Amino acid sequence: MSDACTLSASRACAAVIGAICLLSAQPSLAARGEEAAPGEILVKMRSDAALNPLLIKYGLTVVDRFGSRPIFRLKTIGATSTATALAALPSEPEVLIVEPNFIHQSPEARRNQPWAIGTAQTYAVQWAPQAMRLPEAQLRATGAGVRVAVLDTGVDRTHPLLRGRLLPGFDFVDFDADPSEVGGVGNPGFGHGTHVAGLIAMVAPDAKIMPFRVLDMDGVGNVWVLAEALLRAVDPDGNPDTDDGAHVINMSLGTLNRTRLFESIAQLVSCTPADPDLPETDVTDPGYNDDKTRCSRFGGIVIVAASGNDASAAVKQYPAAEGFKGLLAVAATGADGKLATFSNFGSWILIAAPGELITSAIPGGGFATWSGTSMASPLVAGTAALLHQREPALKPDEIVRRLQQSSSNLCGTNLHQLDAAAALGAPPSAQRACR
Repeated sequence: MSDACTLSASRACAAVIGAICLLSAQPSLAARGEEAAPGEILVKMRSDAALNPLLIKYGLTVVDRFGSRPIFRLKTIGATSTATALAALPSEPEVLIVEPNFIHQSPEARRNQPWAIGTAQTYAVQWAPQAMRLPEAQLRATGAGVRVAVLDTGVDRTHPLLRGRLLPGFDFVDFDADPSEVGGVGNPGFGHGTHVAGLIAMVAPDAKIMPFRVLDMDGVGNVWVLAEALLRAVDPDGNPDTDDGAHVINMSLGTLNRTRLFESIAQLVSCTPADPDLPETDVTDPGYNDDKTRCSRFGGIVIVAASGNDASAAVKQYPAAEGFKGLLAVAATGADGKLATFSNFGSWILIAAPGELITSAIPGGGFATWSGTSMASPLVAGTAALLHQREPALKPDEIVRRLQQSSSNLCGTNLHQLDAAAALGAPPSAQRACR
């Protein structure tokens, strides 16, 4: 999902195009209009027993494996045609899913929406908290004991708004333990993750934020790295018996290409049972045992995703449109109580939240006021953290349902706007009169 956000300038600011674009060896792919990493194929198999014969038969080599699971990132070698391999592999009986390694970008990147410098004062007095009844909600919960993962462009770890609120994360772009934002003015991805993290801190000030950098400084990446970050978010130390994973994940990013592999991995993360009528959800291989252990001990997580800025009911952006249990697709609203003009609004979107002229942190200790569904998504993720603190026994799909059912009407649409206070048990607010 990508809609470019340009940001007017100060020394701390840059054009922002946070994207769901994940790590790529060629960050210029999106700029060249390519939809997938050249030569790369993602495969889920029943087991790894038939892998080597397939590699030989189709001229492929293994680039990476998803832990111990029979899920692989492959690359063509020699004269092998990617298109031929993609067409032929689904006929192999041990192959469950075959896809390109799709490139992604953020909702703000593609539409090139303008952003402006903000201040600490505009952050403190902005319209969004009152519209979602946040002060009332924070009388009931502040997010204490809850961990929220942010999969984005990284964060400014020294920003005053985030200081003391961050847990160790990971940088899947440079593949090191420092998920700090890098780059500056002229790098289209710079600043997006810090802005998103600042909004989660505003809603759930006592929650801990786990930053994962999955987008490079130009906002480019791929599905495989997003999948790796999801796994690290739910099990940072690789031990399914320790309670160290996120309770909520925010993804203010997306792609127009549906990916069944990502949906399968999200099933593992959210602890959604395999469907016997859908072979691609098969998890009988022993490589999934750690997932089963983690789910039995700690349950699944809520995934919140931005729906995109195409002003369309027809355009679907993924992962927001994947539709699995425990997922919330988020649209954006304005201060007038109506859907923001840029926001997508299809029936696949479950809730809306303030997303127009929203002020939050940017690298360098500053603030910026931006618009996009990328801003609405972390407000919902933060509210999910509040609800998890207040009612920790709720399952991910129950949190999703509570947030939906407690929301208020949104004038001019069938969507409803987030009501944080009502979600946490306060009496619902009076419905706004529509004109």
